[in-house]
Amino acid sequence: MTLQSQDIRRRSATNGMTPPPSTRDASLQVTKLIDVSICTGCKACQAACDEWNDLRTKVGENYGVYDNPMDLEAETWTVIRFDEYVNENGKLEWLMRKDGCMHCSEPGCLKSCPSAGAIVQFENGIVDFESEHCIGCGYCMIGCPFNIPRVSHKDNHSYKCTLCSDRVAVGQEPACVKTCTTGALAFGMRDDMLELAEERVKGLKERGFPNAGVYNPQGVGGTHVIYVLPHADKPEIYGGLPRDPSISPIVLGWKDWLKPLGATAFIATIAGVFSHFAFVGPCGDDQIGGLDHKEDSEIPGLKENLEDAASFAKDEAEKFKNAVKSGQATDLVEDDLEKAASTLREKLQAAEEAKAAREADAAAEKNHLKD
Repeated sequence: MTLQSQDIRRRSATNGMTPPPSTRDASLQVTKLIDVSICTGCKACQAACDEWNDLRTKVGENYGVYDNPMDLEAETWTVIRFDEYVNENGKLEWLMRKDGCMHCSEPGCLKSCPSAGAIVQFENGIVDFESEHCIGCGYCMIGCPFNIPRVSHKDNHSYKCTLCSDRVAVGQEPACVKTCTTGALAFGMRDDMLELAEERVKGLKERGFPNAGVYNPQGVGGTHVIYVLPHADKPEIYGGLPRDPSISPIVLGWKDWLKPLGATAFIATIAGVFSHFAFVGPCGDDQIGGLDHKEDSEIPGLKENLEDAASFAKDEAEKFKNAVKSGQATDLVEDDLEKAASTLREKLQAAEEAKAAREADAAAEKNHLKD
């Protein structure tokens, strides 16, 4: 697989197992490195992003600060954040940080999105938005621990940095990297960028920054945009960079627990209906349509279908319970439960058809006796 590979790894709101980050081949993935220690805040990356993506950043008010625009917007995918910091030696430092999508290995935006295919993650690690599938719910904003996506007031679709996926697809680097004049931005295969980042951290430590380090948070499985920070022990001083970002428990609870649990509840309900149908009857009367319930067991295929369905539902519920205990309640389990529900519906239909056929025969026999 080459730099321009755009094979899709997964889509939002679709089922399927995704291997954990530790099992993926990092040599196939791309990464952008941002070295804040040599960023001059020239904002050429902002201009290049707007130019390449045909964005029209709105002109805001001048608040007497360097930040302009002040924040990300639907048509502003990257900004330079500026902070003043007084270090341990009492010296003032100007901190510049390019802010935009981090392209997480475990993206909270994709996890929280309810629209199928609105957010995709490519095999090379890039997370991209497919606007035509976006419903404008804003859940991606809630799910993102870095507060990146923005919903446009014009078309009610979400937007963010795409890491120039269209350029990468043909072997080119992102526009922001192309235009950077100081070398603060670099782009390439993930292993190469991680190695380069460690080299720059080593250089910073030799220059008197003992806490220098690479910002590549594992709470989101690592990111495909990494930072070299002179003060890596205090990431928050760089424009509010979160110290230990992770996907919200609300998002994880909804997608990994409640949705599969709902499928399990559905199966359990059908199993209960089957049990009542088999041993009590649909109305609980002693006689239904002239048939004694003792004869239900004699209906060809009815008893076997009901017993098989009840056993099937019990096995699927047990599988999900074990998956939850082991922390593996994934979309694949949800997919299995949905298939189980479909199978149970088929068994119920077969049982109903068998009983209907029996009742029809009984009615025909009754009419024949009358004649």
